[in-house]
Amino acid sequence: MPDHIPVLSADCANCFGLCCVALPFARSADFAHDKPAGKPCVNLREDHACGIHTELRAKGYAGCTVYDCFGAGQRVSQVTFGGRDWRTGGKAQARLMYEVFPVVRRLHELLWYLTEALGLDAARPLHPELRGALEHTERLAEQEPEELAALDPAAHWHEVAALLLRASELARKGVGRKKGRDRRGADLAGARLGGADLRGVSLRGACLIAADLSGADLRHADLIGADLRGADLADADLTGALFLTQPQVNAARGGPGTRLPGSLVRPAHWTASR
Repeated sequence: MPDHIPVLSADCANCFGLCCVALPFARSADFAHDKPAGKPCVNLREDHACGIHTELRAKGYAGCTVYDCFGAGQRVSQVTFGGRDWRTGGKAQARLMYEVFPVVRRLHELLWYLTEALGLDAARPLHPELRGALEHTERLAEQEPEELAALDPAAHWHEVAALLLRASELARKGVGRKKGRDRRGADLAGARLGGADLRGVSLRGACLIAADLSGADLRHADLIGADLRGADLADADLTGALFLTQPQVNAARGGPGTRLPGSLVRPAHWTASR
């Protein structure tokens, strides 16, 4: 294990608002206006803070409330670029920061998944390989800006994903029903799955947009990469769900009866919207 693994959640106070500048978004139900990559959001203040942070959903920026950089923002701002921001470092440095940020974000997401996998007792036989992958991913994230900008994390992602799948299979072994356990990549948008027994089911990369999962049993289901935007999780049990992230939870709808893994927090808008 490396001596230091960075905090794998956003610390906006130590970031230069990189997600509000580097990333593009299009006017939609999630964003109130178009913004190209490299242009600051109209709501970004001079101190790099959001001017409408407490009103994002009310102002039409629900997409911002479901985004998490997994700690990449503060790392790029304070470590990779040593505290030199995009406003004062010149155009060349700003462009480089915009290129580096999504790469480091991808690596930090992998660090988060690997850390989660290392917490699975059932995956203990894979812990040496998982630690090795975590250390390698951390070394990649430690590189200089120019090296990071030239890095294509896709091959590394594919290698780590295969390892995470093996960890998932060990963790889900013997859990729930045997039939229909693999729904990887399934198109379940709008599916009526209220009260369904989905224990131990692999929903990796599944499209669950606006799906009815109310009262569903998702204990130990693998949800890595599943799209839960607008999914109804009212009274659903996600205790021990594998690789479920805070952004996924934030994108869904839930209520007082929704049971979440202990590492995740209940979104404030769940209470407000139900």
